[in-house]
Amino acid sequence: MLTIEVSAGLPEVRSPPRGEDREVLLPPEELFSVEDGPQPPPGLVLVEMLDGFIDAGSARRLAREHLLEGPSQLVARFDTDVLHDYRARRPPMLFVENHWQSYEAPSLEIRLLHDAVGAPYLVLVGPEPDVLWERFVAAVGLLIDRLGVRLTIGTNAIPMAVPHTRPVGITAHASRAELLEGYPPWVASVQVPGSAAHLLEHRLAEAGQASMGFAVHVPHYLAQAAYPPAAEALLAAVARAGGLTLSLDALVTAGHEAQQSITGLVGQSEELAELVRTLESQYDAVVANRPGGALGAAGPLPTGEELGAELERFLAEQSKRRDDPNG
Repeated sequence: MLTIEVSAGLPEVRSPPRGEDREVLLPPEELFSVEDGPQPPPGLVLVEMLDGFIDAGSARRLAREHLLEGPSQLVARFDTDVLHDYRARRPPMLFVENHWQSYEAPSLEIRLLHDAVGAPYLVLVGPEPDVLWERFVAAVGLLIDRLGVRLTIGTNAIPMAVPHTRPVGITAHASRAELLEGYPPWVASVQVPGSAAHLLEHRLAEAGQASMGFAVHVPHYLAQAAYPPAAEALLAAVARAGGLTLSLDALVTAGHEAQQSITGLVGQSEELAELVRTLESQYDAVVANRPGGALGAAGPLPTGEELGAELERFLAEQSKRRDDPNG
C-alpha cells in the first residue's frame, strides 16, 4: 500500500518493497524507464493522448487509434503498478475453456511515430494515472528535458451545445500567446474537473516550457457515440500547431459515413430535429455577431456555469455506464 509524506517540496512517495519492512523513496525518475538503443532526435513535438478523462464522441480515442495504426517505437514506459488503480479500472483477462489465456496489462508509454512525410514526433499514450499526479507530471517533465521536446500538445474533446450540421469548433489554450494565433478566447473563466494532462500543461507553463492544448466541441447529443469528425478536427489542429503532415483520409471517410447516419436518425425524430434546428439558429446568430462574420476556431461562447454543468453531466453519465454491467 502506498503512503504519501508531504514535505516542503513534492510529496514523498513511499512503497514497501517485496520481502522487506522498510519503505523506499520513489523519486520521479524511478516512475519510468527509457528504452535502450537509439534515442529520438531533439526538437520533436510531444502529443499527449492519455485515456481516462472527458472524451466526448470518443474523439481522442479515435484520433489515437488512427495515429497508432502505423509503426511506432517505444521510447519510455511508466510504472503502472505505482500509478494505476487496478480495482477502479480492472484490466481485461481472457478465459478460454479451462485456463486464463491472456491479460491486457495497462501500459503508459511515450512512443515515437512518423508523419506522412517521415517527420518524427512523440506521443504520450495510455491510461491517465489514478494517483500521484504531481509525481507523474514531474516524471514527464524529466523526460521532456531529456528528449529535448520543443512543444507539448494536449488533446481533449468536450460536449457542447452545438449542431452536427456546422463545422467542428475547437478551444485552444497555451503557455504563450503566440501559440494561440487564430484561436480567439471562447469563455471568460470556468472551473472544471481537473486531469493529469491539464496539470501537466499547467506545470510546464509554470516552468517556462512551451505547451498548449486543444479541445474539440462535440454536439452534446452525440457525446456518448463515436464521432469521427471531431477526431479529424482534433488531429488537424495538432498537425498545424506541431508542423506535422498527418494523413486524415480514413477519418474523413468515417466522418462522412457518421454524418449520413446521424442525418437519418434526425429525420426519424421530430424532437431531435427540433433540437438541431434550435442549435443551428443559436450557432448562426453567434457567427453573425463575430468579427468578420466567422466563428473560426473558437466556437459558440458558453458561460462558465453552462460548460461546467455540461461537463459534470457527461462525467456522471460515463461513470454510470461503467458501473452498469449491462451498459
